[in-house]
Amino acid sequence: MHLKEITLQPDKYPVRDIYPYSLEIFNATSKIVFNTPVTFFTGENGSGKSTLLRAIARRCGIFLWNDERLSFDSNKCSEEFYRYMDIVWADGKVHGSFFASEIFRHLAKNIDEWSKADPGMLKYFGGENLLSKSHGQYHMAFFKSRYSIKGLYLLDEPENALSPKKQLELLKVLKESGQSGQAQFIIATHSPILLALPGACIYSFDHSPVKQIQYEETEYYQIYRDFLNDRDKYLKLI
Repeated sequence: MHLKEITLQPDKYPVRDIYPYSLEIFNATSKIVFNTPVTFFTGENGSGKSTLLRAIARRCGIFLWNDERLSFDSNKCSEEFYRYMDIVWADGKVHGSFFASEIFRHLAKNIDEWSKADPGMLKYFGGENLLSKSHGQYHMAFFKSRYSIKGLYLLDEPENALSPKKQLELLKVLKESGQSGQAQFIIATHSPILLALPGACIYSFDHSPVKQIQYEETEYYQIYRDFLNDRDKYLKLI
């Protein structure tokens, strides 16, 4: 364990009517504690889980890669959200990384350029040019190589480019890296496969304040279960 807890400071928010400060959940939630190597943030789109994940990254000094031609986050209030958060390290600050599929390709392009001058660096990213693989393949190559190193790793919906089989591979990486004591993960996800990781803590952003729930209580588990058991009931609604 590296990051022990975060504390939000709603009494210091500069405004109340602009996202993310306007979200009830960020006004009602005072603290989120991390007691397990893997913690999941789950909730409907717009619930604030990805915004909080990015704020944690900024507060922990973790760089967020982006394409310099585009504005990664046009909402300046979201960019500044981390300033109204306190963090407590369990064993001193550690390095880490932030992953989101929509911005990872920019990092992969940089790695490709850097490797032309230093081919040896590719050993830290699966041993070969990431862009020579499919999205799912080069994401997994990164996960398997990077997460074997001590650090705090924040992932925003890593399942986006992964097939169910690849999600099971990632599940194994999370289990093994977490159990090693070297890596800690905080993951925003909609995947019932990833959420099934034994021993992981799941925080629901569909409750205000944020609430810890069990796997079977997650909406994703319930919807997928019910759909597979009786898909016709759902298909009649479309």
